[in-house]
Parts: sequence; structure tokens; C-alpha cells
Amino acid sequence: MNDSRTAVLVDSGCDLGTKLAEQYQIKVVRLKVIYPEKVYEDGLDIDPMEVYRRFPDVIPKTSTPNVTEVEEVIKTIREEGYKNIIGITISSGLSGTNNVFRLAFSELKDMGTFLFDTKNISIGAGIYAVWTAQKLAEGWSFEETSKELEKKQHDSRLCYYMNTLDYLAKGGRITPSIAIVGKILHLKPIISCNNEGIYYTAAIIRGAAKGMSKLIDMEAEAARSMKGKLWATVMNGDAQSSIPEVTKMLFEKIPGITIMVESQITASMAIHTGPGLIGIGVFDAG
Repeated sequence: MNDSRTAVLVDSGCDLGTKLAEQYQIKVVRLKVIYPEKVYEDGLDIDPMEVYRRFPDVIPKTSTPNVTEVEEVIKTIREEGYKNIIGITISSGLSGTNNVFRLAFSELKDMGTFLFDTKNISIGAGIYAVWTAQKLAEGWSFEETSKELEKKQHDSRLCYYMNTLDYLAKGGRITPSIAIVGKILHLKPIISCNNEGIYYTAAIIRGAAKGMSKLIDMEAEAARSMKGKLWATVMNGDAQSSIPEVTKMLFEKIPGITIMVESQITASMAIHTGPGLIGIGVFDAG
């Protein structure tokens, strides 16, 4: 039971999905998915599969929520009786959302606030919110949870195998020249976030089969350095058919791991990564 009356607030780029957010009573501020005909609320009124269906003819843009939108969610949180907020966002190195949360929090005089920059993306960021919600449900205080969360800054490792770098380049996340070289050489990248929360190429391989094996080997190596209870996350971008084999390999390489999330990535993430994506994350939940 959350006796501290502390709300957990994330942006939709944390990729929790409606079901997981409701399960852990996590509040969500939506990024925007911008098409010529309409602006959609990420994870609410746009299906990520619609994004893939309209590729490559139409590639929408994304935008961060504004301060007013964050304040509206905070108003609801206050009305529900919460006294504190722990805000958790995708990396400030990839999005302005963390700064928007910071500005909104700076105006709060009647609530305790703590803002955590995950330096990560998608469920690599969202898994921190699940951990935080669990600790609050176990009876941890706002202060204790905030302090321990800050210590876990680099306890989440998420890597993505991608069929193409084109969409990262079109979204401005990497330089076009890197994407062109990858296409010419038929190379498949594995992307992750570094300690500064910026995308980097963690590995380059040839072929999907080698890519899956390498991806899981990298996560198994990361898991060996973790000392607590291990959580795993398995995400896909229009690649659901690959998931059974991926999870089988994951259990073989990391015995005893618990898969906390298995899902299609949200629309805002799909825009920048394209189809054929597999993401595996490991998290030290201890």
C-alpha cells in the first residue's frame, strides 16, 4: 500500500503501455505524434501499427508535452490526494521532456517532488517507474524511494537490434552519413544509450540471426555484473513473430531472470526506429 501518498509520473516515451501503467497506478504525460491531418496522443489514440502501415510514404514527427499539459496531470494527481510526485523521464539527451517536467515541478509549493533522468529510452526508462511503484507499494517513504532511485542511475541496460538506421537518421537521432554507411555495407546495428543518455552503436553485425544471438549475449554479459534480482524486458517493433525464439534464448542465457514486460513499442518510439526491431533490457531490481 502506498502510504506515502506518492504518485509516479512518466512520459509516454517510457513505453509502459496502458495495461502496465494501470497495474502500477503510474500517471502518464503523452508525447505527441504529428501527422499532416492530426496531432495524436502517444499511446492513447494512435496504434503503433498504423505508423508502420504508413511507412515510408509518411513519416510523422514527434513533440514533447508542454508545461501546461504536465500541470494538468499534476492537478489530477493533487485532486486524487497525493502529496508527493516522483517524475521519471526518458533521457534528457534525447528529449526535452525532462526539462518540461522540471519547469512544472519548480512551480509546485505544496507537494514534494523528485525528478529522475533515466539516461535511457523506452522501457529502459520505464522499468525504473515499475521499480519505484513497487517500492512505494511495499511501504517505502517518498524520501527513501527517491534516494534509492537516484543510486540506480545505471542499473538499466537496454539494447535494440534494428533492421535499419534510416529512421533514427530521419528523426535527427544520428547523422545521415552513419545510416548511409550501414546501408551500403548491409550492416545491422545494435543500439543502446551511453552513460550520458545518448544513442551509440553498441555492435554491428551482418544478418538477423547473428543479430539476435549477439543482442542476447550482450544482455547476458550486462546481467553478470548485476548483483540483485534480475528483471528482463522484451520489446519489438513490428516483429512480434520473433519474440518466442528471443525469449527462449533469453532464458537459456540468463537462467532465473523474470520477464517483467513483453510488448510492442509505442508509436513515438516506432517513428524513430522503423520496423523489424527487437529490444532486450536487463535491470538490477535488487
